[in-house]
Amino acid sequence: MSEPVEHRLNVPDSVAADPEAIEILRMWWSRREPVMAIKPAFSDPTQFGRMLAYAARHMAHGYGVRHGMDEKQAYNQILKGLSEVIAADDVRTVAEPEAAKGSVQ
Repeated sequence: MSEPVEHRLNVPDSVAADPEAIEILRMWWSRREPVMAIKPAFSDPTQFGRMLAYAARHMAHGYGVRHGMDEKQAYNQILKGLSEVIAADDVRTVAEPEAAKGSVQ
Protein backbone atom coordinates (compact mmCIF):
# COMPACT_ATOMS: atom_id res chain seq x y z
CA MET A 1 0.00 0.00 0.00
CA SER A 2 1.65 3.19 -1.18
CA GLU A 3 0.36 6.73 -0.97
CA PRO A 4 1.79 10.23 -1.17
CA VAL A 5 3.60 11.39 1.97
CA GLU A 6 1.13 14.26 2.45
CA HIS A 7 -1.73 11.74 2.75
CA ARG A 8 -0.10 9.44 5.27
CA LEU A 9 -1.58 9.32 8.75
CA ASN A 10 0.83 9.65 11.65
CA VAL A 11 0.36 8.78 15.30
CA PRO A 12 -0.10 12.10 17.15
CA ASP A 13 2.68 12.90 19.63
CA SER A 14 0.15 13.07 22.49
CA VAL A 15 -0.94 9.50 21.74
CA ALA A 16 2.62 8.20 21.36
CA ALA A 17 3.41 9.70 24.77
CA ASP A 18 0.37 8.09 26.45
CA PRO A 19 1.16 4.56 27.70
CA GLU A 20 -2.58 3.93 28.17
CA ALA A 21 -3.61 4.91 24.62
CA ILE A 22 -5.54 2.23 22.74
CA GLU A 23 -5.94 1.97 18.98
CA ILE A 24 -9.60 1.11 18.33
CA LEU A 25 -10.14 1.34 14.58
CA ARG A 26 -8.30 1.39 11.27
CA MET A 27 -10.29 1.97 8.07
CA TRP A 28 -9.49 1.77 4.37
CA TRP A 29 -11.48 2.19 1.19
CA SER A 30 -10.54 -0.84 -0.88
CA ARG A 31 -12.17 -2.37 -3.95
CA ARG A 32 -15.09 0.07 -3.68
CA GLU A 33 -15.99 -0.81 -0.11
CA PRO A 34 -14.90 -0.02 3.44
CA VAL A 35 -12.48 -2.42 5.08
CA MET A 36 -11.52 -2.11 8.70
CA ALA A 37 -9.71 -3.60 11.61
CA ILE A 38 -11.59 -3.04 14.86
CA LYS A 39 -11.10 -3.58 18.57
CA PRO A 40 -14.23 -3.34 20.75
CA ALA A 41 -12.20 -1.86 23.62
CA PHE A 42 -15.00 -0.01 25.45
CA SER A 43 -17.19 -1.93 27.85
CA ASP A 44 -20.11 0.33 26.81
CA PRO A 45 -20.73 0.51 23.03
CA THR A 46 -22.24 3.98 23.54
CA GLN A 47 -18.70 5.27 23.99
CA PHE A 48 -17.81 4.05 20.51
CA GLY A 49 -20.81 5.98 19.16
CA ARG A 50 -19.49 9.10 20.88
CA MET A 51 -16.09 8.49 19.32
CA LEU A 52 -17.68 8.24 15.85
CA ALA A 53 -19.48 11.55 16.48
CA TYR A 54 -16.16 13.20 17.34
CA ALA A 55 -14.62 11.66 14.22
CA ALA A 56 -17.44 13.09 12.05
CA ARG A 57 -16.81 16.58 13.45
CA HIS A 58 -13.06 16.32 12.95
CA MET A 59 -13.49 14.96 9.42
CA ALA A 60 -15.77 17.90 8.56
CA HIS A 61 -13.00 20.21 9.74
CA GLY A 62 -10.56 18.25 7.56
CA TYR A 63 -12.76 18.80 4.51
CA GLY A 64 -12.73 22.50 5.30
CA VAL A 65 -8.94 22.61 5.57
CA ARG A 66 -8.05 20.31 2.66
CA HIS A 67 -10.88 21.00 0.22
CA GLY A 68 -12.08 24.46 1.24
CA MET A 69 -15.58 23.17 2.02
CA ASP A 70 -17.88 24.86 4.47
CA GLU A 71 -17.38 22.85 7.66
CA LYS A 72 -21.08 22.77 8.58
CA GLN A 73 -22.05 21.60 5.08
CA ALA A 74 -19.36 18.91 5.17
CA TYR A 75 -20.62 17.76 8.58
CA ASN A 76 -24.20 17.58 7.31
CA GLN A 77 -23.06 15.53 4.29
CA ILE A 78 -21.21 13.14 6.62
CA LEU A 79 -24.37 12.76 8.72
CA LYS A 80 -26.37 12.17 5.53
CA GLY A 81 -24.02 9.33 4.59
CA LEU A 82 -24.34 7.82 8.05
CA SER A 83 -28.13 8.08 7.90
CA GLU A 84 -28.27 6.44 4.46
CA VAL A 85 -26.30 3.41 5.62
CA ILE A 86 -28.29 3.12 8.85
CA ALA A 87 -31.61 3.34 6.96
CA ALA A 88 -30.54 0.80 4.32
CA ASP A 89 -29.91 -1.74 7.09
CA ASP A 90 -27.97 -3.95 4.69
CA VAL A 91 -24.44 -3.84 6.09
CA ARG A 92 -22.92 -7.26 6.53
CA THR A 93 -19.79 -8.14 8.40
CA VAL A 94 -17.29 -10.27 6.52
CA ALA A 95 -14.39 -11.31 8.70
CA GLU A 96 -11.10 -11.93 6.95
CA PRO A 97 -8.80 -14.68 8.22
CA GLU A 98 -6.47 -13.62 10.98
CA ALA A 99 -3.28 -12.04 9.64
CA ALA A 100 -0.33 -14.37 9.56
CA LYS A 101 2.18 -13.84 12.34
CA GLY A 102 4.92 -11.49 11.30
CA SER A 103 2.76 -9.63 8.76
CA VAL A 104 3.06 -5.87 8.37
CA GLN A 105 0.86 -3.99 10.82
